[in-house]
Amino acid sequence: MDDKTNPNVDRVSHESPPEPYTAETGGRRSSIALNIVQNPLTRASHAQVVHDAQTYAETHGLGELSALFGRAALVARDPDGFERLQELDETERAALIFERDHKWNNPFMMWYSIGLCAVGAATQGWDQTGSNGANLSFPEEFRINNGTGRDQWLVGLINAIIFLTAGLIGAFIVDPLNKYLGRRGEIFLTAICLTATPIGSGFAKSWQGLFAARFIMGIGIGAKNATVPIYSAEMSPHRIRGALVMFWQLWVVTGIFCGFAANVIVKDTGKISWRLQLGSAFIPSFILMCGIWFCPESPRWLMKNGKHAKAYQSMNKLRAHPIIAARDYYYSYVLYNEELKITGGSNYFSRLRDCFTVPRIRRANYGASTVMLAQQMCGINIISFYSSTIFTEVGYTPTQALYASLGYGAIQMVFTVPTLFLIDTKGRRTLTLITFPLMCIFLLAAGLSLLKTEGSKGARIGPVVLFVYLFTIMYSLGEGPVAFQYSAEVFPTIQREQGMAWVVCINNTFAGILSLTFPRMSAVMTPTGAFGFYAGLNLIAWGMIFCFVRETKQLTLEEIDQVFSVPTKEFLAYETGTWLPYFIKRHILRRKIEKPPPIIGKDQAMGDYTPDKREPVFNEKI
Repeated sequence: MDDKTNPNVDRVSHESPPEPYTAETGGRRSSIALNIVQNPLTRASHAQVVHDAQTYAETHGLGELSALFGRAALVARDPDGFERLQELDETERAALIFERDHKWNNPFMMWYSIGLCAVGAATQGWDQTGSNGANLSFPEEFRINNGTGRDQWLVGLINAIIFLTAGLIGAFIVDPLNKYLGRRGEIFLTAICLTATPIGSGFAKSWQGLFAARFIMGIGIGAKNATVPIYSAEMSPHRIRGALVMFWQLWVVTGIFCGFAANVIVKDTGKISWRLQLGSAFIPSFILMCGIWFCPESPRWLMKNGKHAKAYQSMNKLRAHPIIAARDYYYSYVLYNEELKITGGSNYFSRLRDCFTVPRIRRANYGASTVMLAQQMCGINIISFYSSTIFTEVGYTPTQALYASLGYGAIQMVFTVPTLFLIDTKGRRTLTLITFPLMCIFLLAAGLSLLKTEGSKGARIGPVVLFVYLFTIMYSLGEGPVAFQYSAEVFPTIQREQGMAWVVCINNTFAGILSLTFPRMSAVMTPTGAFGFYAGLNLIAWGMIFCFVRETKQLTLEEIDQVFSVPTKEFLAYETGTWLPYFIKRHILRRKIEKPPPIIGKDQAMGDYTPDKREPVFNEKI
């Protein structure tokens, strides 16, 4: 990666370890990290790196490409210095320069694969909003609309069950499905499930039948939610991985908008309107089911399963030039071998245990679990699940409520687009830290606006809708796009399925709890009390993000290992002792002071600095 693309990068000396940032050093050093993992390719000589790469190619069915792999290994050894390599021919050097200067230049198959996976994400958003509109009529159809505590719990359970089964069942069958079917096969199977179950929901004859269809749908959603972001992350170039993986969230909100649009389109169809609202969610899954087999399999999955020749061929389809494909693939293989040295012989349960016991993975788990939990703590899904109900309670007619909900969906979709360009420049952590306090303010204001009973209908409803929309804008610029994107990239290759399964479990289970409890909470606490409760949770979520979420922008999946090599104690000491004082002085007190260096610099992430006599990262104490 070119240092010009990362403004937070400061170069460090190769001769001496970095000094902590203090007033005395004045920021002369670029890092205060004490535990750094070295790029394994820098441990060997120039000639040895070439020999090892050629030997790998010759012994894994890629003998005709051995010379290419030798040159690619040298590029991976020093990514910023490839122009000095005499071994590269002019075509290869030009391709690498073009890639560096035109980060959005990728082959058609890359865009097709990412786009198709993104379309699959629309299923979840479409179903959320389909049930949002259906809530206005299916309780009457099944005679569970009497306002009793039992009926309120039943409506909440029917809405919540897809998220409860997604988190508690679907997320944890990801590993065996991926192992035996591959990423593509698993996505195909879940697409079949998510095509059939919305149609089944539309034909339900009782609330029990509707519950059963949504129970099975949840299993498919959980399995898909854990695999598709991983698949996208494993295919994406690191410089734009955040934006490409974020297509997941963009299409979730596109699905939300399409679901609301479908609700409006079928609103005048009488008693079957709720059936059409629920059943229409099959459309994006059907597209995914038909298109997934034209995508290449994940190169990292093929490599992990010993299919090295196919893995390189797959990577070559996803990169603009063979030298780029060979560089990315071989570096992934080298890093994967380093992981195997530590976790070789592990099984499903030991890899899951690693997510809580191995320090580097545990810290990643802290961060991913935090952003996933924060997505539910912020309260966005009380709007996604129940906006039509909320708007009718403040005075809108059902038709007006559907149109107001459509506006909510449109705002969420439109304001997710700017984050495509911000997430890899401003960063994941920065976006969430900025937006959560504003989300708290707007959600609290929306709740207080519900108390207004005097004046015209517009004067009562207008402030509620306004603050809900402002809250949605802040969510779309921060937490919404970040949660799944961040979680898909922070776990090592070996533990990626288990780590993603765990955080998807957290996300969907708490979404289910939210959906289950809101109808009863709204009745007992009033809507204002419920909104105020979630506004308070926004502040708690901000504190959790400050403590546990680390920046990962513009790093390869493998370089992220180095970000989480810094013990939590040192990370928190830096954040509270260096970054927070700087932020207060610079942005609140408006003093012109020098920006402190990041806790870990790019050179260290690439392995330029090798600490001597350091405890191995996987044995660090937190």
